[in-house]
Amino acid sequence: MAKATEGVDHDGVLRQIAEEAGWSGRYAFLIVISAAISLLGLLMPSVAVLIGAMLLSPLMMPIIGLGFGIATLDFHEIRRAATALILGAAIAVALSVVLILLSPVQTITSEIAGRTQPTLFDLLVALLSAIAGGYALIRGRGGTVVGVAIAIALMPPLVVVGFGVATWNWVVFSGALLLFMTNAITIALTAALVARCYGFGSHLSPHHTGWQLVLFAVAIGVLSIPLGAGLRRIAFEAVAQRQVRDALGEDFPPGARLSQVEIDHGANPVRVRAVMLTPRIEPGADRKLAADLRRRLSRPVDVHVDQVRISPETGAVEAAQIARAGNGDALRTARERDRAIADVALIAGVPLSSVQFDLAARTIRAAAAPLTGLGIAGYRDLERRADTAIADWHVVLDPPNDVVLPDVIIDSGVIDDQTLGEASWASARLARTLAVSGGSLRQRTATAEGIVARGGRAEPGRAGGRLRLRWSVDTDQAAPGAQSGGVAPGKQAAP
Repeated sequence: MAKATEGVDHDGVLRQIAEEAGWSGRYAFLIVISAAISLLGLLMPSVAVLIGAMLLSPLMMPIIGLGFGIATLDFHEIRRAATALILGAAIAVALSVVLILLSPVQTITSEIAGRTQPTLFDLLVALLSAIAGGYALIRGRGGTVVGVAIAIALMPPLVVVGFGVATWNWVVFSGALLLFMTNAITIALTAALVARCYGFGSHLSPHHTGWQLVLFAVAIGVLSIPLGAGLRRIAFEAVAQRQVRDALGEDFPPGARLSQVEIDHGANPVRVRAVMLTPRIEPGADRKLAADLRRRLSRPVDVHVDQVRISPETGAVEAAQIARAGNGDALRTARERDRAIADVALIAGVPLSSVQFDLAARTIRAAAAPLTGLGIAGYRDLERRADTAIADWHVVLDPPNDVVLPDVIIDSGVIDDQTLGEASWASARLARTLAVSGGSLRQRTATAEGIVARGGRAEPGRAGGRLRLRWSVDTDQAAPGAQSGGVAPGKQAAP
């Protein structure tokens, strides 16, 4: 230890930290400029511009000053450095929020996304960089501190925090805040340990040193939990990407080529959408791939592959042409379909797995969840609204099997047309026959014929009592959703 402290100007280092780690007009100016440059670099996006912001590095000295204050237990220095750090961070975030709200560009660029998923690697970078920065400061190698500032990049994560606040994006906000906190805490505590190794705080007792080591270990341990989870998630995504490509390559015939693949790891189940150029269409490919990937990834997977048939002789040429043209239409169509299915599921009040679709007929069908007090007219209106709201798709909503049938209204000898329309709609949706009972034979027959004329199924029933509708007990009571899965020929189960 004595050899390590030889030639170290302790007073000079502490004097430099006292001058540069506190609040000043110069520090505030550099915060504003660095935040503005960082924001431009993130939105453009441009690594070169971001490096320019990192070179200013106004936050570096308050954090190192905080670390040296912890090393020497100088509470006045800790307070000065912490105040400068908190005020500087608040100014950077506030300025970012204002500028982003004024900016016409509010999209998540690659540089922004790259600062929302911190891992253990980021902690290791901060740890090693802090060792280098502390050593450079103590030994008077200022150029190294600049390099350390570039490696750690404190300002861009703060600007991304502001982006998350301005756009109300919790994922961006929390991820960037975790990255900044990881960098700041790791640098401060590592700088404190480096300072102790070089003789700063030599007046402290072994008891104080022990508490400093415990503080360092606990802080690093706590940070390692979410960062380790982030690393595990990224590792799983990388493995899943490779496994999906391998499975697609193995489950299609020779000569097939993967044009595009999109994996939504955040969905449950994991959602895979791909475009495959193949010389032979593989029926049931989605089902086989889902089973294969479920085995490989040990997680449920929802797969849909759009197969584009190419000639075996000219497959390479066709594949190149499709690639040049950009086969994003297939994936775009799949995403639009998934959005429409999700909207129908929300309207019907049912899970995604119970929604059915016919891609060729552009039809989405779901059995609506029972809603207290809602009759056939309400479910019919719900279907009409959904069909209007979801463009380019025909929406079919089946009412519950126990839906209350409408009363038959006869005014001046004329059967109410709305009643006939509602009854025929329910009969057609549930594929069930209505029995018209009560009233006179003429009324029963006319009502049944009116329902049939409007597309439903009905028959005259028993006499006696007032004219009313009920489901015929002599017909199949099952609704479409219970008949062979409720999917017409050519239909597919929705994800």
